[in-house]
Amino acid sequence: MTVLPDGLPLADEFPDVTRDEWQRLVEGVLRKTGASDATGATAEEALATEVEDGITVRPLYTSQDAPQGPGRPGYPGFAPYLRGARAAGSAVSGWDVRQRHAHPDAGTTNRAVLADLENGAGSVWLAVGEGGVAVDALPEALAGVYLDLAPVVLDAGPDFEAAARALLRLYADRQVPPHAALGNLGADPLGLVARTGRDADLPAHLAAAADLAVVCYRDHQGVRALTVDALPYHEAGGGVAQELGCSLAAGVAYLRALTGAGMTVEAACAELEFRYAATADQFTTIAKLRAARRLWARVAEACGAATGSAECAQRQHAVTSPVMMTRRDPWVNMLRTTVASLAAGVGGADAVTVLPFDSAIGLPDDFARRIARNTSTILLEESGLARVIDPAGGSWYVESLTEEICRAAWAWFQEIERAGGLAAALASGLVRDRLAATWERRSRDLARRKEPITGVSEFPHLAEPPVRREAAPERSGGGLPRVRRDEAYEALRARSDAQLADRGARPRVFLAALGPAAVHTARASFATNLFQAGGIEAVQEPATVDAGSVAGAFAASGATVACLCSSDTVYAEQAVAVAERLKAAGAARVLLAGRPGTLQDEYERAGVDGFVFAGCDAVEVLSSALDIMGVR
Repeated sequence: MTVLPDGLPLADEFPDVTRDEWQRLVEGVLRKTGASDATGATAEEALATEVEDGITVRPLYTSQDAPQGPGRPGYPGFAPYLRGARAAGSAVSGWDVRQRHAHPDAGTTNRAVLADLENGAGSVWLAVGEGGVAVDALPEALAGVYLDLAPVVLDAGPDFEAAARALLRLYADRQVPPHAALGNLGADPLGLVARTGRDADLPAHLAAAADLAVVCYRDHQGVRALTVDALPYHEAGGGVAQELGCSLAAGVAYLRALTGAGMTVEAACAELEFRYAATADQFTTIAKLRAARRLWARVAEACGAATGSAECAQRQHAVTSPVMMTRRDPWVNMLRTTVASLAAGVGGADAVTVLPFDSAIGLPDDFARRIARNTSTILLEESGLARVIDPAGGSWYVESLTEEICRAAWAWFQEIERAGGLAAALASGLVRDRLAATWERRSRDLARRKEPITGVSEFPHLAEPPVRREAAPERSGGGLPRVRRDEAYEALRARSDAQLADRGARPRVFLAALGPAAVHTARASFATNLFQAGGIEAVQEPATVDAGSVAGAFAASGATVACLCSSDTVYAEQAVAVAERLKAAGAARVLLAGRPGTLQDEYERAGVDGFVFAGCDAVEVLSSALDIMGVR
């Protein structure tokens, strides 16, 4: 608090404002806008937003909302590690900048690995076997890499045991002292089941993972054996609580396997690293990572670990979300990954992987890799983001959101455990069905552009040439699906692209703009944006039409679908006559930009077939328009 020279705090000049007073101001705004007649706490609730997994974001947070009792955040470096696994946070050296490599050619991979390590990356995340370099090419891919300085994290899918043995041999061949070796062998048997749907080898894979963990804990304590990868659940459309709940269930299954092999709970925890998605929803990502540490500390405690054991502090690897990456206008992905990596760092992730902006298209090029690598470098070195320990700590919003995510994730984790554990929940379809239901709800928001996608569902650029990349290696499917936010719009754009390739022109819609520009521009711009999201070119020539000129203008446009654009007042004067002329001119469908009002029946009798407005199902409107245009 700022204090004046005479010792009086500046805040004393302002009267305290109570929550009741704020709520009365909210009541007035809601009444004025016609949104609601709610009063008091009900008025505040009218501004709340449900995000996912039953988690609600309120419009105002105060000290009264801060968690109390056992839910209090504690201190960085102390159980339950909500505020970070280390007392110094990332202030000493920042987070580990970990870049992913999945090119199948070992020489190409090696050049990319060395370029990353020489220019800011701290560790290597290497796809091996199916979806990456061959296991026997591991020495070539890691040629010139100082294995005692740069941790190597493997992602080998079904080949994890062979890849792990190969890396351990490489440590020996390079004469890396066992205590100096760094990395993660990447064993994740349950993640493999989630990806492939094949669980016949699960017992053998769990046993192999336990053997590797014993070897690592005994001989290579700088190398972890297992990864609890939550990305399969995120990529299947799961919400934050579902992602955390599944990761806890996987972690518990691995604790059972490792303690069954003779390890203590603390030693077993030390062999696990958790991998989570970081999205452009920065506060949710921050709260998710904080919640994950607290929940895992609770699991370790319940399993008998010593209270406050440092080995039980969850080690986290955050990866910018593959679900949010778009194939159209991929340059916007740089903005998404910047926000996501910022959130991961603020949330306390130990390692952060920024996916290159072109990763959804294919194998990234050198420029994309450099931008991805430098994103973390700028956040760390220029923004100084890691110099503050737990910068989100104390925020009433973040602390409250963390608490809500904890409760929702714990409830889902308990449901999985009641179903017999994660393996049984995957086999029964419980996980698949629950994630699918979450994705279905989110898909509706995407279709209605309630969750906009810049460059795809909002502000698309039809004339932009597509970005081409070498195809990435295929990986086994058959398990949980992999979804993307842009998939519905991508399907529409693909239909438009096919017509462009076949006929040399995209499908068109005629915009019948009524009245002067000051009146019709807002809705004409809205309609143009909407139709371009489906790959439909909007034609507005001439700039303004009326009942006398609309038929000729429509015929000249070459379109079969028309959309009226103007104000409600002008619609009342001209829409009926213009719609009738468009139908007479052969328009297969006539739309009107604006919500249906009191004149809806009159407009429909005149030939208006539908209405487009903010919140309408854009995917349905665009798909049906393409159907009518004959675009398959």
